[in-house]
Amino acid sequence: MDVQEVLQRAAEAKDAGSQRFCMGAAWRNPKDRDMPAVVEIVRAVRAMGLETCMTLGMLDGGQADRLAEAGLDYYNHNLDTSPEHYGAIITTRTYDERLETLANVRASGMSVCCGGIVGMGERREDRVGFLHALATLPAHPESVPINALVPVKGTVLGDMLAGTPLARIDDIEFVRTVAVARILMPQSMVRLSAGRESMSEATQALCFLAGANSIFTGDKLLTTGNAGAGADAALFDKLGLRAMEIQEPARVAAE
Repeated sequence: MDVQEVLQRAAEAKDAGSQRFCMGAAWRNPKDRDMPAVVEIVRAVRAMGLETCMTLGMLDGGQADRLAEAGLDYYNHNLDTSPEHYGAIITTRTYDERLETLANVRASGMSVCCGGIVGMGERREDRVGFLHALATLPAHPESVPINALVPVKGTVLGDMLAGTPLARIDDIEFVRTVAVARILMPQSMVRLSAGRESMSEATQALCFLAGANSIFTGDKLLTTGNAGAGADAALFDKLGLRAMEIQEPARVAAE
């Protein structure tokens, strides 16, 4: 995307009440030629008074350091599912490669945003394994997004799960997943992410009661629809939820 277009989206997000602006690229890992534009975007968005987050795929140590120097507050790199179920979902990178990227992010001083997706045909044991993997990282992620899979026609998982009982995770099971994340990682921001568009207001309210304290807002999450800022504002008003005051994120000193 053009840098000015990104900044326009950031301004719209800030005006709608967002505190953090998350930017993603569909890369396996960024190339060196990509870094100057990425660094420029980070600096410009942060200058607007927003927290910044990016998800660009795997990072080596040098790339993580460049992003940290530019002022990137959070880096998102999800584990996605349990180590045992991972191979049935992803073949383009290994679990250990994901852990290596997370280690590089930590070493650079950036905060970690790391969660995953439920409703991909996994068992409850896999959801337990996924949350256990997050909770036993060297440090808990500052941000833990919990996504419910949105089956997209034409994708492997979308076609496999379409029309089956696995096409949508049970609402109460999803709420329990949120609750366990909150118990295991008490200081993390547990974030309701993809899949909210198909959730009832009652289910979302249960998620907040279970410990979710952050959402991704806007009309779209990558390729799938999202509730939109207007619908979220109406829901928050109905539930009596208020936005938290923005705070500078804690920076971890690299040793």
